[in-house]
Amino acid sequence: MKKVLKIFGWAVLLFALIQLIPIDRTNPPLEGKHNFVEVMNTPTEVRQLLKTSCYDCHSNETVYPSYAYVAPISWSVKHHINKGRRHLNFSEWGTYNRELKEGMLKNAIGDLEENRMPLAGYVAQHPEARLTKAQKKLLIDYFQKVLDSLK
Repeated sequence: MKKVLKIFGWAVLLFALIQLIPIDRTNPPLEGKHNFVEVMNTPTEVRQLLKTSCYDCHSNETVYPSYAYVAPISWSVKHHINKGRRHLNFSEWGTYNRELKEGMLKNAIGDLEENRMPLAGYVAQHPEARLTKAQKKLLIDYFQKVLDSLK
């Protein structure tokens, strides 16, 4: 019993100490002239879907939930956001070349078709981000339209 209490005490101390390791939750500055929804003059319904289901990880407009302030969960959240922004950052759309835009749109379409996006873990914490079949189709069709316009 004494050993269990000692282990528990060390675990609590370690948990408290890792809270002191900060992560940067500062969003990069926004430049509307590069934002996908502005550059592409995105329809309101598509714009709303993107903001609700995609922008937390795929833009510089991340709204960090309360659980993103508790380590080690915060580390995982930040990792997913950084990874998402590397794959596609809607806030920087205007800075990408045509080839990169085409690849990103094709990947986005594939991810939606294969139900890889939005991530299941994200949807579990943000039920409003869940996309219906009709909403997925709307996004896929819009991304395809943008893709066709790039050629």
